[in-house]
Amino acid sequence: MAMKRVLIVNKTFPAAGLELLKNKVQYTVVPHLDFEPESLPTIKKELKNVDAIIWNTKHRLTGPLLDLAGPNLKCVSTMSSGTDHIDIHEFEKRQLPLGSTPQVLDDAVADITVGLVIAAARRFKEGVAELESGDCKFGVQWRLGQDIAGSTVGIVGFGGIGQAVLRRLRGFDVKRFLYSGRTDKPEAKALGAERLPIEELLRLSDYVILCCPLTEETRHLINDKTLGIMKQNAVIVNIARGDVIDQDALYRALKENRIFAAGLDVVTPEPIAKDHPLVQLPNCYILPHVGSATIETRNAMARISARNVLLALEGKPMLNPVI
Repeated sequence: MAMKRVLIVNKTFPAAGLELLKNKVQYTVVPHLDFEPESLPTIKKELKNVDAIIWNTKHRLTGPLLDLAGPNLKCVSTMSSGTDHIDIHEFEKRQLPLGSTPQVLDDAVADITVGLVIAAARRFKEGVAELESGDCKFGVQWRLGQDIAGSTVGIVGFGGIGQAVLRRLRGFDVKRFLYSGRTDKPEAKALGAERLPIEELLRLSDYVILCCPLTEETRHLINDKTLGIMKQNAVIVNIARGDVIDQDALYRALKENRIFAAGLDVVTPEPIAKDHPLVQLPNCYILPHVGSATIETRNAMARISARNVLLALEGKPMLNPVI
């Protein structure tokens, strides 16, 4: 009996995932990175007649691409926590199993989040730039930043990542933790977090940390109006998705010093151009979307996505089903 065919759509898929697939399926790895012009055309070519797909790419997975795979397609797994790059409606319409890799990346992303909080609040970008240019102006008023101790931290989206961020920040003697979301989280009481409407959270918080999924409801959640609610000393950190923030509005708020600073691991587009206005701001510290980029985390994500498709091909529930 012929082996099932699995397509992996980006060449950076870790060997830890390939090892699980070996001798169980016939897999093909697209030999390109997302930004290479050959990437999407090659994916389209290789999609035909596959039984499963590991969608480890930022390209959007749409109905027409699923059509290219044809009737043999049994399942898809992302190698990501978020699914905003997937046309979920198409999967629901086709009753096609879809898996993802949440939770396994919570700790790595939470670590990066704390790093961004510190870097933005303590003006790392400006200090390093002056050091590298030989223009340091030492003195008691040089490059003063914001304290975390005694502050109010508001977390927008209180799932696994948001909770992991709070646990780390507790060691910084934060005075008050707030969170916003659709429902009360049962973990909140033990963690000492208080749920408030988003407007109230923004008004009270010294640090605003965005951990929410990107949906039509959260797209441009941070905009001219909501930035206007925030404190002038506020630091905003985004590890969710770039489009949760209206970047033009953020640029204006930072440029005019209406908020203190921003730390971003996600932007739109990615990668962001080196001459983008946000990149030029001294009070905007940007990382190239490295939240889950540790060896162990990426290996674990690869293993989960591989197991998702192997289980689905056997007619069993995925480890982390979305649909």
